[in-house]
Amino acid sequence: MKKLITSILLCFLAITLYSQVRGVVRDDQGNALVGANVVWMGTNHGTTIDANGSFSLNRVDETSSLVTSFVGFTNDTTYCKDVDFVEIKLNGEITLDDVVVKATRPGVMKAKGAQNIDVIGTTELCRAACCNLGESFSTNPSVDVEYSDAATGAKQIKLLGLSGSYVQMLTENVPAFRGAAAPFSLGYIPGTWMHSIQVSKGAATVKNGYESITGQINIEYLKPQLDEELDVNLFLDSHLKFETNVEGNLHFNDALSTGLLAHYENMSMEHDGNGDGFMDMPKVQQYDFMNRWMYKKDHYIMQAYVKALKEDRNGGQTKDAHNHSRSADNQLFKINIGSERYEGVLKNAYIFDEIHNTNIALILSGSIHKMNSLYGLRSYDVNNNNAYAQLLFETEFTPSHSVSTGLSFNHDCFDERWNFVPDLVKAPEENIGGAYAQYTFNYDEKFVFMAGFRGDYSDLYGLFFTPRTHIKWVVAEPLKLRFSAGKGYRTPRPMLDNHTLLASSREIIIDDNLKQEEAWNFGTTATLDIDIFEKCLIINLEYYYTNFENQVVTDLDSDVHKVHFYNLDGLSYSHTFQIDATYPFFDGFSLLGAFRYNDVKTTINSVLREKPLTSRYKGLVTATYKTPLEIWQFDLTLQINGDGRMPDGFGTFDAYPILNAQILKWFRWGNIYIGGENLTNYKQKNPIIGCHDPWSENFDATMIYGPIDGIMFYGGIKWKLTK
Repeated sequence: MKKLITSILLCFLAITLYSQVRGVVRDDQGNALVGANVVWMGTNHGTTIDANGSFSLNRVDETSSLVTSFVGFTNDTTYCKDVDFVEIKLNGEITLDDVVVKATRPGVMKAKGAQNIDVIGTTELCRAACCNLGESFSTNPSVDVEYSDAATGAKQIKLLGLSGSYVQMLTENVPAFRGAAAPFSLGYIPGTWMHSIQVSKGAATVKNGYESITGQINIEYLKPQLDEELDVNLFLDSHLKFETNVEGNLHFNDALSTGLLAHYENMSMEHDGNGDGFMDMPKVQQYDFMNRWMYKKDHYIMQAYVKALKEDRNGGQTKDAHNHSRSADNQLFKINIGSERYEGVLKNAYIFDEIHNTNIALILSGSIHKMNSLYGLRSYDVNNNNAYAQLLFETEFTPSHSVSTGLSFNHDCFDERWNFVPDLVKAPEENIGGAYAQYTFNYDEKFVFMAGFRGDYSDLYGLFFTPRTHIKWVVAEPLKLRFSAGKGYRTPRPMLDNHTLLASSREIIIDDNLKQEEAWNFGTTATLDIDIFEKCLIINLEYYYTNFENQVVTDLDSDVHKVHFYNLDGLSYSHTFQIDATYPFFDGFSLLGAFRYNDVKTTINSVLREKPLTSRYKGLVTATYKTPLEIWQFDLTLQINGDGRMPDGFGTFDAYPILNAQILKWFRWGNIYIGGENLTNYKQKNPIIGCHDPWSENFDATMIYGPIDGIMFYGGIKWKLTK
């Protein structure tokens, strides 16, 4: 009887698999064409391509031919009567005599799965200067990038109204830029090196660990398997900041390819536009180099890269600050930060069955980050070594049922040295091993349910568990709903997380036995596509709630001369509401409008209060226009950053506007661009407290809510030399 039942189930499974066609759709450079349409010829039965470039579709009786289409690409018809898996490549370039028309993908796309993920492509990155990762979100309504202080030039991300320390940073889905790298990490990835950015809001997948609380930001570098070519980019702005980038690929054969990426930037001029005796931005010199490798043969895939960076950052008082106080030994207040970073990643994957995406992969990564810093008379040096390993297995039993499971290990080692508080608690070494399992049910892309669970053991905090769930429901063809819920954890390292607070005379107090930070995140998203005058209006509505069970509070309110770090005793939460709409009014022109409201509160010194230095709202309008054949491109971005509360003793701040614009001209060999940032010339008044006596107890360069420098103009040129 058991054999009979088994035979029936196997026959049923075989019939089910044969009744479906699975495949991948890519462009002529091997990139996944997310959002492309696959339809059975002569019918209305079809689907769209997911974030991995794959699809699955039930067969029909009427035809055996699939028609694949994507805006700007040549349609493809594929006959697949006797096959279960197909690889489809769309041609994105059409030649008409001497005119070449190239297809373009939307700048920002929603990933197809259950998670709320915005995919920012190269089209969007071209809309602004995007010299580095920190400047890549100026047109994004969800991510805020702000200065941490008025002396070091450090920037931090805010997502869902909370600090970037609650956002997990990834490079090609490998955890990165943790610990000592975090304060200046937004400047460590050159803009021209990025192939795409994925911004995941809310609880993310458990595959990449437990650290994501408000979301994940994953950066995909340029791929060595793309066309053999050499790109050179030069950039210069009105502050005399100069950058050059060189990227090139070389194919040894069909299986092996390599890529070389180099970056150099230099700002050597002192700028003091407000006359307070301090540089408005530091002098920076950075060298950055990466070598990538890709090998693909039969069922085996190997990807690897090594990366090295060296940066010197110098700020503080200008050499002409003769009328400002000096130390007892007649020294100017200087800030010097030197960083060196070396990292390597190796990915190995073996694909057992392409049809069912059955594969096993081993990921190894390691980094060494050294930072030596001096703030006036305070010195703070840290060496941070990290090692990470992940072994994972994935398979799809059927197009509707898939499983991912794996093991991971993370090692963090810190060596800190300072001279300002002898008995300060140092960041400890930590080893964490974990395991996870994730199941996904996908009903014809109309209903997707993903549930993941992982357990991790830390030699500091013991055993803890991370559950996360995502649901996508296509209620009707124009309306998609997404729901998410999950938990996240973080190891607090107050000095590393708040490195720039050393740009003040505040006494630093850190309580002993700080607990592991722990929070729940819940979110819901509604996406509505409405056809108006034969064009699609896309409306997104989002609400996210983050609730901390444990948190390390940064208390800047209780004493203007101190900063106190202690465990949360009470409530701490964030409510974030956002609405955005995009509409292409006519060919080549598109407009985006967005508004976000933040309600972020924390219990500070036993009182539930609004979190300081956090804008209550943000408004954003972006407009882009491309002339026919994409010869010219014009972009305009207006931000309205809302008001908020300063720490006690410093009042409040008002809303302020930021206007950016850029003009880009395309040629066969590349493009040239000119633009301007902060064209409204808004500058925070008196950004440095006690600037005339930086050695006194009143000095504080960290009370920053807005821009420090005014209008900045820039220009650049990019050559594309294809072999």
